[in-house]
Amino acid sequence: MTTTSAPNQATPSRSRRVIAITLAIIAALVVAFFVFANLYADFLWYDQLGFESVLLTQWTARVVMFVVGFLGMAVPVWLSIQLAYRLRPVYARLSSQLDRYQEVVEPLRRLAMWGIPIFFGFFAGFAASAQWETTWLWLNGVQTAVTDPQFHLDTGFYMFAMPFYSALVGFLSAVLLICLLVTALVAYLYGSVRIGNRELRISKAARVQLAIIAGVYLLVQGASIWLDRYQTLVEPGAQGRITGPGYTEANAVIQGQTILAIIAVFVALLFFVTAIIGRWRLPLIGTGLLIVSAIVLGIGYPWVVTTFQAVPNQKAYESPYYERNLKMTKEAYGIDTVDKTEFSAETTAEAGQLRADADTTAQIRIMDPAIIGPTVRQLEQYRQYYQFGDPLDVDRYEIDGEMQDTIVSVRDLNMSQLGAGSTWVNETLVYTHGYGMIAAAGNERTADGNPVFLERGIPATGFLSDNEDFQPRVYFGESSPTYSIVGAPEGTDPIELDYPSGGDSATGPRTTFSGDGGPSVGNIFNRIIYALKFQSEQILFSDDVNDDSQILYDRNPVDRVQKAAPYLELDSDPYPTVVDGRIKWVVDGYTLSANYPYSTTVPLSQAIADSNNQQPRFALDDINYIRNSVKATVDAYDGSVTLYAWDPEDPMLQAWQNVYPSTLKPISDMSADLISHVRYPTDLFKVQRAMLQIYHVDDPGSFYERDNAWATPEDPQNSNTLQPPYYLTMQMPGQDAASFSMFTSFIPSSTTGTTSRNVLMGYLSADSNAGREAGVKGEDYGKLRLLEISADTPVPGPGQVQNRFDSDPTVSQQINVLTIGQSEVLNGNLLTLPVGGGLLYVQPVFVQSAEGTQLPQLRKVLVAFGDDIAFEDTLNEALDVLFGGDSGVDTGDGTVVPEEPGEGTPTPEPTEPGTETPGTGVPSAEFEAALADAQQAMLDRDAALKAGDLTAFAEADERLTAAVNRLLTLSPMD
Repeated sequence: MTTTSAPNQATPSRSRRVIAITLAIIAALVVAFFVFANLYADFLWYDQLGFESVLLTQWTARVVMFVVGFLGMAVPVWLSIQLAYRLRPVYARLSSQLDRYQEVVEPLRRLAMWGIPIFFGFFAGFAASAQWETTWLWLNGVQTAVTDPQFHLDTGFYMFAMPFYSALVGFLSAVLLICLLVTALVAYLYGSVRIGNRELRISKAARVQLAIIAGVYLLVQGASIWLDRYQTLVEPGAQGRITGPGYTEANAVIQGQTILAIIAVFVALLFFVTAIIGRWRLPLIGTGLLIVSAIVLGIGYPWVVTTFQAVPNQKAYESPYYERNLKMTKEAYGIDTVDKTEFSAETTAEAGQLRADADTTAQIRIMDPAIIGPTVRQLEQYRQYYQFGDPLDVDRYEIDGEMQDTIVSVRDLNMSQLGAGSTWVNETLVYTHGYGMIAAAGNERTADGNPVFLERGIPATGFLSDNEDFQPRVYFGESSPTYSIVGAPEGTDPIELDYPSGGDSATGPRTTFSGDGGPSVGNIFNRIIYALKFQSEQILFSDDVNDDSQILYDRNPVDRVQKAAPYLELDSDPYPTVVDGRIKWVVDGYTLSANYPYSTTVPLSQAIADSNNQQPRFALDDINYIRNSVKATVDAYDGSVTLYAWDPEDPMLQAWQNVYPSTLKPISDMSADLISHVRYPTDLFKVQRAMLQIYHVDDPGSFYERDNAWATPEDPQNSNTLQPPYYLTMQMPGQDAASFSMFTSFIPSSTTGTTSRNVLMGYLSADSNAGREAGVKGEDYGKLRLLEISADTPVPGPGQVQNRFDSDPTVSQQINVLTIGQSEVLNGNLLTLPVGGGLLYVQPVFVQSAEGTQLPQLRKVLVAFGDDIAFEDTLNEALDVLFGGDSGVDTGDGTVVPEEPGEGTPTPEPTEPGTETPGTGVPSAEFEAALADAQQAMLDRDAALKAGDLTAFAEADERLTAAVNRLLTLSPMD
């Protein structure tokens, strides 16, 4: 019975084992194939784009670092365990408890001896692979020819070498600490270390091993402390007032760290001596000395120096270190060459005062790109599945021989609006691209307050589409579908909707993508790969996917540039432009560092946040060095990415070029058309203005006292957010001619907004005109000009001007009239312009329906100069009124005769007495009498409110309501 029953019991066991192994192998193969599919899809994407070397560099570096990290941890841990086990005492007398431990551990000993090193090795490998960029920058770092003022080392050491050394020291410390722990554990389990009868006994072999590991560990700690000396140059110092060592750090902390590093090496030598002579007392005493020294030199002595020397004599003692910080910070942020001009502003407006600024005033932008988006959508969207950017972008073009500032945006797709048409075929094969681009003059308006379009329509018409090479199709945009499948053999009926036809028909001309914009899905294997990637079986089974099909994905221009150049931080405001007949996205790329010596750190997300960009996020947020090193373009039709080395002298870029060779093109490859559309990047300008709030001064004493600290004004239309900078073509004082530039203003700094004095202290511009010569950067491009406004004649800041606009009785009366009915008023961007020897404020005022379809239309323009303001229908009229009847210039809206406001705006055109108000059939005299009653009631109500007379306020409000109702009766809705 025994011989017959045994096989019956074993067979099911073997079957289960075979099934389990088979399932495990299948599961592993499935997981491996999914991993492979993801990696292979990435390779296909990079290979099609021509940047496969970027991906291969990353893969190679990660694998190499994983292997180094794995072996760097696993091998020492394995050796430690093996030595501790092999050198165990054979005849050691163990306690009963250790006997039980060994009985439990012995069956698993071999597994543990290999498993523990592998376990820690995997963790170390993954940690090391995450540090591959730090290592590769160290291997490919360059000299900067700039030395730090403390140790006189090249700044490249801090930017490239020091981060690697810090990571290396941390890794070695972890390895040695784990080796020390596993050695002690194995030695204890096998009797090399015994504790009993108040006595600790260590075998000679264990003593040697433990002492050597401890000694090496202390040597590494000594190196870490020595490295901390250099780390002080990128850490807060001088009681947190600057980055970099102040008096205490330079005269106490660094010296203390030097002594501690020497002591750590001395104690390490004592451990090595113990390994030979067997006496533990000396290294233990040395370790105690090291701990006491760390407390005295690391905490006590710096406290004494700070308390009794640095703080009581802070200005005198810290001034040399403030001067270092001023110099290095300005260099790191590119603000060391700011052209400063003392500016005594005129505050009295006189006739003809703007005559010398004709070029500037002709380009004053009255169309606010943050407001007219709904107007552009209503006039140019055509179908619900199209959309435009929000806010719109600003660019400039040469039209009829003159440069014209424009508001631009591409007509992109909005797939969320397909509604019932949202099927896989429609979303993937039919609606594949946007169409065309709009360009509107920034300084002009139509008679009814709409933008003046220079390029518009479907099919596209205008100065851009007049070029026979113009390609209006937008396959790669900021809101393109997740993926589209395009392309077909020649002669095949096209599937893609090119653009909608006229009338109410949803059909329109069809097209087929003819570029090279994505990986091929013409073979079954690639179709399987992408069916897995996008979790879509339709890719595999659709008959419309053919041998010539391509799959377009990662279509946002920022995403494409980020994948092609992963070392760059990208500007938050990419913009479209037309270059040589092609719509191209221009994306600015930055190289950043947090390790520039003596440069003050700034949170990048905080520096660039404003009313247009309120929640930016970055992988490296706290920075103290920035360069606009790369200009990138993305073709809107085929998605091709081109990277240009815009700042080839940047050491960070040079190092990254060594890491990723052959991915950048020189400036000499940039066409004249592209150069003419390059502009100074928004985020860099914001970072620089954030630093100039403090670092506009040159004197260490002024820097210490902060008697002239500035702040960026809040957006008058959006409290608690900063006013965004703006692009304009304008001539700064001292400039030879008007130039396309970026501008911002400064007011006095204050800890609380309610007590701040909102007057202008500074006005900053950055020349954004890169020129019009192929391959040559304009000589003045990027030049920063700072007007330091004299305090002798106070100039109102944006907050004061906005308050004056809002509280002026005449302006308030007209604004209230504009809001009568179902309308609301939108104040546009408040522009500050240095013209006429002073500072001119311009703010367009738009009116739109409060409910339903919204179509903001320009109705009025507010202007201010000194204490004078004007509020007229056009900018030209407002300037003439402000400057004594003749400003001396003509603006872009100088020839416009505004039409009668439409529905919801009860301001009729003037008519002769006794005639009828147009469109109402009501005698004009009666209408004007009701309008006069409404205006008087508003004035009485405002006066009562200021006087605090609630009774009079209620009476005036009742009269206003009655007058408004009468106006609505006399001017009924259509």
